[in-house]
Amino acid sequence: MYCIVDIETTGNGIKGNKITEISIFKHDGHEIVDEYTSLVNPECEIPYFITRLTGIDGDMVRDAPTIAQIADDILAFTSDTIFVAHSVNFDYNIIKNELRALGREFSRKKLCTVRLSRKLLPGYHSYSLGKLCSALNLPLKDRHRARGDAHATTLLFEKLLHREGAEKVFKTFLNARSQEATLPAALPIESFEKLPAKPGVYYFKDGKGEILYVGKAINIKKRVLGHFYDKATKEVHLCRETAEIDFELSGSELLALLMESAAIKQHYPPFNRAQKKNIVPYAIFSYEDRKGILHLGFNKAKIAPKPLLIFYSPTDCRLFLEEVCQTYELCPKYCHLQEAVDQCSHFRLQSCKGICREKEETVDYNERVRKAITFILQKPKDLIIKEKGRKYGEDAFILIRDGNYSGYGFVEGDTPICYLEDIEPYLTPQKNTLECQRIVQSYLHKAGNELITIKLEQSALLS
Repeated sequence: MYCIVDIETTGNGIKGNKITEISIFKHDGHEIVDEYTSLVNPECEIPYFITRLTGIDGDMVRDAPTIAQIADDILAFTSDTIFVAHSVNFDYNIIKNELRALGREFSRKKLCTVRLSRKLLPGYHSYSLGKLCSALNLPLKDRHRARGDAHATTLLFEKLLHREGAEKVFKTFLNARSQEATLPAALPIESFEKLPAKPGVYYFKDGKGEILYVGKAINIKKRVLGHFYDKATKEVHLCRETAEIDFELSGSELLALLMESAAIKQHYPPFNRAQKKNIVPYAIFSYEDRKGILHLGFNKAKIAPKPLLIFYSPTDCRLFLEEVCQTYELCPKYCHLQEAVDQCSHFRLQSCKGICREKEETVDYNERVRKAITFILQKPKDLIIKEKGRKYGEDAFILIRDGNYSGYGFVEGDTPICYLEDIEPYLTPQKNTLECQRIVQSYLHKAGNELITIKLEQSALLS
């Protein structure tokens, strides 16, 4: 027994979305045997754009039952049936969330008429309910009302039931181990199955091949699956528009981060937000106070006098300064790691020799500050960062020249690399964006001594 369902709601997401109308047609596999349709009072305002789309406004639902009042009816009517809908995950999860909020559990096997149609009715340009009904000459009345859409979905479902090979396809889709019900309605399962469980970047694309979202992952397949299970409104919208997923292997997380950043800057996908914000650079600087004591401090680069070193995260900047303070036995107060204190009392940094308590000569303290400044200014400018390749026997590298990110490349592990010129044929040049600088710099601070320094004339061996 099947229940073909359609709902109208207060919005397009999952969380916080409220049902305004529900219609269910019970079908025995041959014909409609029962129907349940009702307006629902969402107990909240219905947005104007929803009213324009559905025609349902506050006046229509004011005297309608709430979801709490019809919960028993929905549970009883759909009991021991298979839940069917066009883009089933949307309708199913809305109903499940509404009932869960009432302390009621809702669990049914699911079938999606979009995915069934793609399998049993291949070759159509669009699998939206309206376009399919038009192409198949199925009547669709009262579009964007629950009963009209549910009835049209029922007619489509009947057509699918009688297609050649339908029984096998239905059984496959109902298999508990099948991922068909989890995937976005417009995404062919083949597109998901080709994804590797390896590091890299992935691209969500729409039906026209336009990139909707770029992401990075250590395990591409696992991360992509996480998008499908995420019920945040943004993720629901993304999955509903996704018709294809592509990927590129990176071999490592660092390279995946850099490749992701470059792809976002190139394609500017509508569902990427994080790297569209302006990055605020921070700088470490030095100055001498009226007592002749040398200070180290950090602030936004645009207001920092004569920056010694630029960072692209205040956290990275502070952590680096803490490391310098500890290494050169400096005072947290005079490194601006403690503000508005007479004497330092840092919970982690215990290296101060007493300059803040007048127990150390200024000349001795300043000498260590100058050594710290020399260290900061003499950070290596030319680097090759060696990373794991995309496959066995391959190495990846990231090239830093004159302190700037220049690009990345892949070489076979036995390739002789003796000079900088040996690397260039394998190099994929990249723009040195602020985001890339932040990624590389963060890695350098965490990597410690596991870096390979090069000179312009001659390169250290990668192996």
